[in-house]
Amino acid sequence: MAEEQAQAIAGPQGIMGLFSNLPKLARFSDIIFAIGIICILTVLLFPIPTLLLDFLLALSLTLSVLILMNVLFISRSLDFNSFPTILLVVTMLRLALNIASTRLILANGHTGTQAAGHVIQAFGSFVMEGSVVIGAIVFAILTIINFIVITKGSGRIAEVSARFSLDAMPGKQMAIDADLSAGLIDEEAAKKRRKELEEESSFFGAMDGASKFVRGDAIAGLLVTFINFVAGIIIGVVQRNLEFSQALETYTLLTIGDGLVSQIPALIVSTAAGILVTKSGVTGSADKAVFSQLGRYPRSMGVTSGLLFLMALMPGIPLLPFMTLSGITGGASWLILKSHKKAKEVVEEKPKEDAKPAEEPVEKMLEMDALKLELGYGLLPLINYQKGHRLTEQIKALRKQLAKDQGFVMPAVRIQDNMQLQANTYVIKVKDIECGRGEVRPEMLMVMDPRGEKIGLPGMDTTEPAFGLPAKWVAENHREEALFRNYTVVDPPTVVTTHLTEIIKENISELLSYTETQSLLDSLGEKHKKLVADLIPSQITVTGVQRVLQSLLAENVSIRDLPTILEAVAEASRSTTNATLLTEHVRTRLSRQISYSHANEGGFIPIVTLSPEWEQSFAESLVGEGDEKQLAMSPSRLQQFIKRVRETYEQLAVRGELPVLLTSPSIRPYVRAVVERFRPSTIIMSQNEVHPKIKLKNLGQI
Repeated sequence: MAEEQAQAIAGPQGIMGLFSNLPKLARFSDIIFAIGIICILTVLLFPIPTLLLDFLLALSLTLSVLILMNVLFISRSLDFNSFPTILLVVTMLRLALNIASTRLILANGHTGTQAAGHVIQAFGSFVMEGSVVIGAIVFAILTIINFIVITKGSGRIAEVSARFSLDAMPGKQMAIDADLSAGLIDEEAAKKRRKELEEESSFFGAMDGASKFVRGDAIAGLLVTFINFVAGIIIGVVQRNLEFSQALETYTLLTIGDGLVSQIPALIVSTAAGILVTKSGVTGSADKAVFSQLGRYPRSMGVTSGLLFLMALMPGIPLLPFMTLSGITGGASWLILKSHKKAKEVVEEKPKEDAKPAEEPVEKMLEMDALKLELGYGLLPLINYQKGHRLTEQIKALRKQLAKDQGFVMPAVRIQDNMQLQANTYVIKVKDIECGRGEVRPEMLMVMDPRGEKIGLPGMDTTEPAFGLPAKWVAENHREEALFRNYTVVDPPTVVTTHLTEIIKENISELLSYTETQSLLDSLGEKHKKLVADLIPSQITVTGVQRVLQSLLAENVSIRDLPTILEAVAEASRSTTNATLLTEHVRTRLSRQISYSHANEGGFIPIVTLSPEWEQSFAESLVGEGDEKQLAMSPSRLQQFIKRVRETYEQLAVRGELPVLLTSPSIRPYVRAVVERFRPSTIIMSQNEVHPKIKLKNLGQI
């Protein structure tokens, strides 16, 4: 017989077989969970036998203890972010068992105290200790502790934590984006921190709602207990013809037992919820968090020991418990002080050079960000803009677009808040120098009329910060009407990004540093490494290449075709090292790119030519030989030239034309140096830069 039992246990149908099949059962966990929920709902509707009720009550108590142990041993609150769901399930289980036990108590209570199973009978008998009054008082105290102290306190903490977590989200998100822009973390670390931030806000929001489950469960338990007691006595006396004293004793034991098997698991789960929400800012298991912080100040434990010793000597106070606790706290204080002293000696024995500086080095103050975007506190919602693309996403897209269009990898933009700015103001800085400032309304839209007419929508008149165009801030509900009227509608993040784009284009040559130039050279493919090795440093330095690239970028010429640029530099550097002459030769080699970038939709370049008189005047004004040539035109003559250029371009602008100024190759850089002072957006091309296959359309002459 014993052998058969052993085989049954060890066989595939026994307990060992069950454990061996657990991995297989895990694959069907979703189905098992769904069946469990359906079973809970079934218990709500249909009666169950007392044996099954005993098992389910034991299961409820087990789950409660398991939840509490998990809460005690987890390192962070987010490690148990499924707690709200679990709390709902165990609450539903307890309520279902309450209804099942109530059905048995009211139906079979007249048969005796075992009517609702042995678990309820045992709990009621143990607590009552033969007295109805004692049992009722103990049950009432447990319920009050659960409902008023633990449940209410943990619910309030969850509510405040949820509110503070949501309020702090923009600042935390901005800190992550600022660290990413500054290069302190990579994209993976930023994604991880954003995910943790989202989980944290979702968790505390869910805990705020889950705390209402606990409170509602406590209230429901009280109501069910009251119904069991009153209705049980009425049924026992009126329907079952029991004596009042017998009905009172029987139904009181059953009611209190039923309330205890419900309230004790509820008390355990409430305690777990309270520990979980109060542990939100602490990392480590609960014992480490509590004991490490309680033992951090041994002198406080010493003072406590002294007070306990004095209390033990007072007349009427029992000596043994207070003296024992005084000795324990005093000994703990002495041991902790000793360990702290030893740790301090170990630290002092280390070499001084290993110690970290207490203050930030002064050299750190010399560092500056290439690009910085400072936001007033009212613009922080743009970081997590919900009605369109976020500001950080648009800046990331801007970096990609500049790399594609200009061949220039834009430096990271540090985004930070500035409490000294007005709420809706932002400032763009290049190398810590303010280069642009604007004001946006986070909850509104900027509307502009491309025809230049007055905008017929209600709103606040303003000026578009990037180009200085008249605009108006309108409410979100006017978006459709603005689009119907063919207005240009721009959201706040796009306004800031557009302004940032123009600032970068204006200062793009300054942003191409030596380090960025070296990075561009290092990023060339293996087939171009030989070209770089032959050119640098034997023919030209990295600084020389940097000057050429800066000159090209300053005139909006893409440097994406870096191999061709380096080939042109290699050709010209044999005869000159002058950055201006090298740039002109590179522009000639890039004639196809330059010509097609300025061609209009018709496939031709609109041009304005320089008259022979001005060509000769500029050529005669050049002084010096070779690489030392400089323009030495008289101021009055320069004023005449500036006036003619302005008049010509204003006349063409009225006709909707924006032509290129075409000059001879020898004077192009000097004409450009003059024109950029008053018309920086005007394109100056030489005749050598016009590709043979491009068409020209002459619109006038200066």
